[in-house]
Order: sequence, then structure tokens, then C-alpha cells
Amino acid sequence: MTIEAIDVRDLVGHPGASRGVTLRGTLEGLGGELAGVPEDRPVEGELLLESVVEGILVSGHLRGTFQLRCARCLKEFSQSFDVEVSEMFVPAPDDDADDYPLDPEGSIDPEQMVRDAVGVEIPFSPLHSPDCQGLCPVCGGDRNLGECPGDHPTTDPRWAGLEQLLEQMEN
Repeated sequence: MTIEAIDVRDLVGHPGASRGVTLRGTLEGLGGELAGVPEDRPVEGELLLESVVEGILVSGHLRGTFQLRCARCLKEFSQSFDVEVSEMFVPAPDDDADDYPLDPEGSIDPEQMVRDAVGVEIPFSPLHSPDCQGLCPVCGGDRNLGECPGDHPTTDPRWAGLEQLLEQMEN
């Protein structure tokens, strides 16, 4: 169930009027390889809609869950989020402004606002633990689980010629 438009005809043109609404819906395609909002888990929110001279001010909190993959070891995990929003919906938003459009029929579509607010909170490089040791770059074993023996040659083969020269100089 996607996020539905909210009828605000009772608020438009009545500065000072307000009411609360509960928002609940899913977001499709929000995220990337390592992090995102699952399409099967809803984003929920308690929003206050306030009529002001310019339009409708929407404020409140959005809650949900990120599905993440550790950037170091690729372990999958979930993390909840709680994002505060405070955005303006106006009849004719400027191209340079951060306002959202208020439909001429008297409704607002909060989906883009939710996408923008949640999207900037998605971690760029998530870690399941700050002390994650990651995967071994040589054998690919998960060092957190002890899958890497750790006795790999440490010299890069591209430096072999210099290593031989160093040995000759020492002898």
C-alpha cells in the first residue's frame, strides 16, 4: 500500500486551523546496494497539518526500518529510523524553493516529502558493528567469524623486483 494523498480542503484558506493525521504506506525503490527501505515494510508517521497564509505546513515524525548490508563484511541487518519533518505545501511552488505542491483540488501528496526526508537518512556506508573487521581481501573469509587464517603472503607481487634488489643490497 503506497502512501495516499491527504484531503486538506477543510484547512485551505483557514489560517490557524490544524489537525493531526496518521500516515502509513510503503515506499518502492528507495535505496541502493547496501541500504534501503524494504518495500514490504511500511513507513508510519504522526503528522500535524497546519493552515498558514502561504499554504499547509506539515510537521511530525516518520518511523520505519532500514534494511542494511554491512559495507565491510556484507552481513545483512535491520535498523529502525525516526525522522523529523517540517515542510510546506503551497499552491504554486517556485522551482528554487524547497516547497511541495498543494493540489488545486485541495489535497497534498506526502510521498515525495517522505522519500526526501527518509532518503537523506539512509546510511551511505552502513556497519553492523563499529569494530567490524570485514572480509579478508586475499581469501574473502569473514574475519569476524575467524574464517580467514591470516597467514597470507603480505608482499604485493608487483613489488617482487624491488624486494630482490633490497636483498642484493643487504648481501
